[in-house]
Amino acid sequence: MYDLIVMGAGPGGYEAAAYAGKMGMKVALIEKKYIGGVCLNEGCIPTKTMIHSANVLQSLSEAENYGIKTTRPEIDYNKIQNRKKEVISILTKGVENKLKRSGVEIIWGKGCLKAKDTVSVNNKDYKAKNILIATGSRPFIPSIEGINSKRVMDSEAILSLKEIPESLVIIGAGAIGLEFAYFFNTAGTKVKVIEMLSDIAAQMDKEISSYLLKSLESQGIDFSLGSKVRKIDDKEITYVNENGKTGVAKGEVILNATGRKPNLEDIGLDEVGVFYDSSGIKTDQRGKTNVYGIWACGDVTGRCLLAHAATREGIVAVNNMLGKRDTMRYRAIPNVIYTSPEVASVGMTEEILKQEGIGYKKNMVSLNVSGRFVAENEKKEGYVKVLTGDRYNEILGIHIIGNSASEMIYGAATFIEMEMTINDVMEIVFPHPTVSEAIKEAICQIK
Repeated sequence: MYDLIVMGAGPGGYEAAAYAGKMGMKVALIEKKYIGGVCLNEGCIPTKTMIHSANVLQSLSEAENYGIKTTRPEIDYNKIQNRKKEVISILTKGVENKLKRSGVEIIWGKGCLKAKDTVSVNNKDYKAKNILIATGSRPFIPSIEGINSKRVMDSEAILSLKEIPESLVIIGAGAIGLEFAYFFNTAGTKVKVIEMLSDIAAQMDKEISSYLLKSLESQGIDFSLGSKVRKIDDKEITYVNENGKTGVAKGEVILNATGRKPNLEDIGLDEVGVFYDSSGIKTDQRGKTNVYGIWACGDVTGRCLLAHAATREGIVAVNNMLGKRDTMRYRAIPNVIYTSPEVASVGMTEEILKQEGIGYKKNMVSLNVSGRFVAENEKKEGYVKVLTGDRYNEILGIHIIGNSASEMIYGAATFIEMEMTINDVMEIVFPHPTVSEAIKEAICQIK
């Protein structure tokens, strides 16, 4: 009898398992494919490894702006792919060692619930006082004629391309689509992005996403917004824009980047009576399902499809299993798009504040108020947008576009999580010279 069985070894699952083991629980972690889940093996880490190569190439192409003369840089795509594999291998070993140090037993195979305290793997039953479902998600396949064509790849398959394609059409302008658009465009591919909404990066503040759109367009990426793909055949993609006009796009490769869906099938949810719908397993703020002893975290819940959110959800669930009351809060979950420029956001957007009728004040400043940003970003722009409550001056949202955004947003998340006000932030000493000073500047200018 285990204290905890975790189904799925992605960020939510393996972090929860390691934490539970560290807290003295007897833990088994079930995984059918690989430790680290999609994030480590086919998502976050491999894409960021490839994007870093694109960033290096971009920096080399701009070197003369900083007084450095270089020869024409070239891409060695095989080297990029090999380095990607090396990075994954290093990190996978790190996770495996973490689990080993925590005393977690790894059971290989597909887990299926048999009862509220039983999981079956390879026709063998394992019992536990608690079961945490962390089976993750997979690429969503929209109802488009021809979507199953061999030319159409998802965000996992495209990582294994043997060579850089001459042309690429991407369906979807969310984080996944935009990051691949940036990488392949920088690598020399002709990229077109088709998005059914009128804006890119729908989860981001629209004022910030509009700056990102302009930047990516200036880099040569072609966007068709407010457009819905109708058909894919061997020669072209047919789409219709919001005015009813038909457009045609051609691409050697097509990327389906229309989102992800939770892995709910064949894990015994119906047999045990766990509540769920197409969006995911239903849980409360502690990670509990409607069945006593069964918990869920990460993408499978459909709440917040981000690796760092999954990690926190898993730890919250384990704390509650141990009798330590803990709750998951979503008001300060950072969100990042790893293009160049980067975009990072936390808290409420201006659109949400208007929709919910919340009074607010805002301020936007250029990152050029930071001496370091000016020194390191020749001929580039960036902005910080801050939203505060109009009554108590509490920080409601911070949105950044510009290089270093991803590494600064955690501080902004702290402001919101701790319910800090403008005056609270004014008392914090920021290091100089850093780009982060622009955040304080934006906050302190609000009256």
